[in-house]
Amino acid sequence: EGRLVESGGDLVQPGGSLRLSCAASGFTFSNYPMRWYRQAPGEGLEWVSRIDSGGADTSYSDSVEGRFTISRDNAKNTLYLQMHALKTEDTAVYFCTTDSQMFWGPGTQVTVSS
Repeated sequence: EGRLVESGGDLVQPGGSLRLSCAASGFTFSNYPMRWYRQAPGEGLEWVSRIDSGGADTSYSDSVEGRFTISRDNAKNTLYLQMHALKTEDTAVYFCTTDSQMFWGPGTQVTVSS
């Protein structure tokens, strides 16, 4: 069965950067478009970004466009989210999932605070 494990979350100051990783196993990662979502305290799930199976086509929510970059390394079965110019409103638990939401990881906490 497929498994996803996020990592890289941390406490960072406003304006800082982080790179999240999502390690995939148990399924053919390179066949699947992937997504990042996030959930802020007391809020619902928010879609953040999507990447196609080959990594050529990406899309972002308006709230992160120009600051976040999604990428993937199919040889390493890993999805990434590079985050720059972080804002306090980026504080959330970040999750990776397949395009069809077949598998979810446990999430990684990102806290942006001075």
